[in-house]
Parts: sequence; C-alpha cells; structure tokens
Amino acid sequence: MKYALISVADKQGITEFATALVKLGYQIISTGGTAQELKTAGVEVLAVSEITGFPEILGGRVKTLHPKIHGGILARDEEKDQKEIASWGIFNLDLVVVNLYPFKEIIAREKVTLEQVIENIDIGGPAMLRAAAKNFQRVAVVVKPAAYEKVLKELKEKGEVSLSLREELAVEAFSHTASYDLTISQYLSKFLLQTDFPAHYFREGKKVQDLRYGENPHQKAALYCYPGKQVGMLTSARKLQGKELSYNNLVDSEAAWALVSEFSEPAAAIIKHTNPCGAALGKNILEAYQRAYASDPLSAFGGIVALNREVDEKLAAELKKIFLEIIIAPSFSGDAVSLLAAKQNLRLLAMGERVVRDERYWLEPISGGFLLQERDQAILTPADLKVVTKKQPSEEQKAELLFAWGLVKHVKSNAIVLTKEKQLIGVGAGQMNRVGAVKIALEQAADLVKDSVLASDAFFPFPDSVEVAAKAGVKAIIQPGGSVRDESVIEKADEYDIVMIFTGKRHFKH
Repeated sequence: MKYALISVADKQGITEFATALVKLGYQIISTGGTAQELKTAGVEVLAVSEITGFPEILGGRVKTLHPKIHGGILARDEEKDQKEIASWGIFNLDLVVVNLYPFKEIIAREKVTLEQVIENIDIGGPAMLRAAAKNFQRVAVVVKPAAYEKVLKELKEKGEVSLSLREELAVEAFSHTASYDLTISQYLSKFLLQTDFPAHYFREGKKVQDLRYGENPHQKAALYCYPGKQVGMLTSARKLQGKELSYNNLVDSEAAWALVSEFSEPAAAIIKHTNPCGAALGKNILEAYQRAYASDPLSAFGGIVALNREVDEKLAAELKKIFLEIIIAPSFSGDAVSLLAAKQNLRLLAMGERVVRDERYWLEPISGGFLLQERDQAILTPADLKVVTKKQPSEEQKAELLFAWGLVKHVKSNAIVLTKEKQLIGVGAGQMNRVGAVKIALEQAADLVKDSVLASDAFFPFPDSVEVAAKAGVKAIIQPGGSVRDESVIEKADEYDIVMIFTGKRHFKH
C-alpha cells in the first residue's frame, strides 16, 4: 500500500486528483476541511487523527505536528530508517500534497483584523512541505494544482514519480515556503513594527523568461516579475506582435511607460536610452504623438513610443511611417494591429486599460548589497508653486511649467528640459555640469526657444544657467531651489525680467 497525505487550502482539482490516486493504489490520509471535501466526493479517507491517535487541538492549530506523520515523511529508503519507523508503528508516506493557508489573500482584503492575519499563518503545512522536500530521494511533494497532471502521468506510465520530477517538485516546495515566510515577515514588519524599512528586506521574483542577453551581448540576463496583481505593469504587458524583447528594450520601455503615466491628458513620449527625445500633450492621442515626433524627428528613428491612450487606425498609420522598436499603449484597436502587422519585427505592447503607477519601492544593487528607497512619485500641484521673482507667471505659464516639471523627473541628471505649448523642444540629459545641460537643450530647441519655459531637476549652483537661458529667449524657469546662491540666481532672473518658480522638491535620476 502506498500512502498520500493531502491537506490543501486551494482545493482546485483536488477531488479529481485524489480519486485518480486511489485508482492507482494509494490510501489517502487527510485533515479537516480537505478530508471532509474528499469524503463528500466519495473518496475513502483515513484521518490523520486515526494514525496519530491524537485529536486535532487548539482549534485546529495542531493537527499534523506528530512523529507518526513526520517520521513517515522523513524516513529514508534505507534499512536503518525503515526498521526504526517500523518499530514505532510508522509507515512511509510516499506523496505529500499540501498548500498553505491563504495568508496573501487575507492581507489583501480591505478590512482584516490582526486575529485573522495570525490565524492564517500556517505552521503544520510548511513543516510537512519542508520535510517532504528534504526527503525528495524517496518522497514526492506537490504544492500547486498545476503539478497534478504531470504527477499522475508519471504514476500511470512508470508506476512512480521519477527522481527528476521529485527534484523539481522539491525545489518548488522550498520556493513556496520561502515565499510564504517572506510575505509574513514583510507584512508583520509593517503591521507590528510600523516601519517602512525593516531590519531585513526580502524580494521575491518569478522568472518570466530568459533574455537573449543583457545590456551587452556578453552578459546573460532573465526577466522576473513580482508576485501579485500586475495591472498596468510592464511584466504583465501583452506582446501582440514582434521579436522578443531584449534587456535594453525592457529598460527603455519602463522609462517610456513611466513618463506617459505621469499625465492624465493624452500624452506621447519617444524614448532613446531611457531619456525622452520627444514628448507632448495633445487634444487627442494622434496630435500628442505628432507633436512628440516633431520634438526631434532625427532621434526618434529606432525609438520606443509610449502612449497613454488606445492606438487606433489613424495613429497606427502615422506610427507606421518610421522605424520604431516598440510601441507601448494601454490597448490597440483591431484595425491598428492589422495595419502594423506589416512591420513584423515591431513589438506592440498592450499594457491594459488603466495607467497604473508601479510599486512603492525602488531597489538599486551596489557591490555587497543594495540601496532601497521610495519611488519618486511626488506630484506637484499649482498650490505647491512658490514664485520667487518679481515677474509673476500667467496661468498658461503655470500649466506649461507643470508640464515641463513632469518631464524633467524622467530625464537623467543633470537634467534640463525646455517646453513650449506642452511640447518638449530641448533636452540636456546626464551632463556633468548644469550650465552644460542648459546649453545642449538650447541648441536642440534652436529657433523654438523664444517664449519657452525651462525645468531643472535640481537647483542652480550659479546664476550662469539663468543668464544663458534668458538671453536665448526662455521666459520662465521652474526649479527646486535650495542653493546657497539662490538669492543671486533670483536676482539674475529679475535682471532679465523672467519668471522663476521654486518647487521645494528635487528630481535627481541616476
């Protein structure tokens, strides 16, 4: 007789699986709700309490924590162990099918009590899974309904679960309990200790796919996603057509999607090497794209386009005119997909119907560890603006400055952007000095610079940037403020009769 211990919170497919095991000669051992469900379905079940001679106690907190259970799981297939368990009346458990109390689902509820949280911390389940996974040389452990079919297939064809599959299932079981404990640790750190940055920080990622290579061809890479709902996230995007995405494609796509997610109005952005070469708002998404493309048609070649509205046939016809790597949007109409299908290598990424900001924290690896910070999700409103010059901004200038400020946070520091009529006209990105970034942005803007506005991601350390910008025709500047030379910077703005606004917030992006 072979024995299978079954105790599952996720009961999907369990009666069918147990029925098939019985037909293959297994005696089913079970507990609580699982045993009741199987009995109701007509499956013969041996209760754990019948084996241990001990009832479930403490309201079900203690059921399987017993030598007759764990001895049957942990006994190795060797003479010494087999004689020892036999002397105690313990028999081998060959298959352990366990998944855990729904802790993640419980804490995801809008209203949940601490008592509910605590009672959904599984103890016996992880103990059985770890024991079975440790003894994979003899025992098969199953944690997910998705594995039922392949386990049954091997049992029917080979009469046993192969060592290779037992090894695979053991790793999955340890990953399952690690994920479970990670969730509990992070939740209780937040709930009980009231801290955003606990003493120990863990991340869980599930591999989505291997990538062709990393940032460069000699580097290996893979894509992982975090657990949980991924609405509006790059890892959940539906690729409607095109080649596989590369490491650099994904990094640039993240930058592009983050930028258009900044705006509620129809917005378009064109990204090259994580920086925008084009960005604009429009009365509709077609106009937004046309204006974004006009920002810098030369750099747009081979770029990544992000849009925060559906791509329809008219917009698709415009997008089709130039070589692009990727188009990202919440959705694509059927006609748009048909039209763009002619460009077989062009990737189309449908992000979902809503633009969703990513999770709260950003992790940056360094040698020996990592840095953890809150994401830069600060939103600036008109009420936050502090006018520091004699010249006062018009309402139209305020709106333009807010648009420029929304862009500059997505440009590598030192960052300067110039905008006009809600269109990016000049970018100075990743420069080693701020006045150098200003000059690059002005050069790109060329004749469009007259009456434009300028946004700087950090304060001006000297008034030279203001003077260079004002002489070129910039009429308003938005910057964080906070320099020891703020007074002289403001004086320079007053000298040229231009508007300057302080935000009190900096947007460094390294």
